[in-house]
Amino acid sequence: MPLIYPYAEDTHPALDSPGYKSTGLRAPKQRPIILPQRFTEITGPLLVGEIGPNDHDLTRQHHGEPQGQRITVSGRVLDSDGRPVPDTLVEVWQANAAGRYRHAGDNWPAPIDPNFSGGGRVVTNSLGEYSFTTIKPGAYPWGNHPNAWRPAHIHFSLFGRAFTQRLVTQMYFPDDPLFAYDPIYNSAPEGARERMVSRFDMDTTQPNWALAYRWDIVLRGRNQTVFEEPHDD
Repeated sequence: MPLIYPYAEDTHPALDSPGYKSTGLRAPKQRPIILPQRFTEITGPLLVGEIGPNDHDLTRQHHGEPQGQRITVSGRVLDSDGRPVPDTLVEVWQANAAGRYRHAGDNWPAPIDPNFSGGGRVVTNSLGEYSFTTIKPGAYPWGNHPNAWRPAHIHFSLFGRAFTQRLVTQMYFPDDPLFAYDPIYNSAPEGARERMVSRFDMDTTQPNWALAYRWDIVLRGRNQTVFEEPHDD
């Protein structure tokens, strides 16, 4: 029998958040039906595959240096008891320093950086640790409401041991003045929002190279990170 963990009502954003307009169209109108996982989904092979040599360093995936402030983002993936979760595939995607994503659907008239694709991935080690080198993303406008701007953020996806074990969230940067105006950030319960905010870490800042931020991801429990969907495993 699969283990079913209750949806943390005081942690995750509501699927239909009135301030975040597009949720009104995509939020389900009926309660989800939880399908039991089959044996192959629980014991199947990991989804990791081969990690490329520069997948963890988004600043070295092209011939030239990308524009913007170089940063490292590192942390740990933890369970509800603070134990490290190894062998977790952590994927990130983000806008460039000007706040533009490199995909056809982004029409924001900011420059595309030819030396920055904005995607990377790593696998947590035996201590549950991950680390990326990247560029601090810029804020960008979006069409949710008049004069709407997204705070700087990096998207995170975590895969467990099967396709059905995927969690998606966003990491923000401390002291962003746009927090108060962002319906996505504010769709999470007030007491849980700070769990999405990284902290500046002078100890791991690299001299003459990169500033550093740390962000731990907690899969469940009272300190659970805010995720975008209710989940079970």
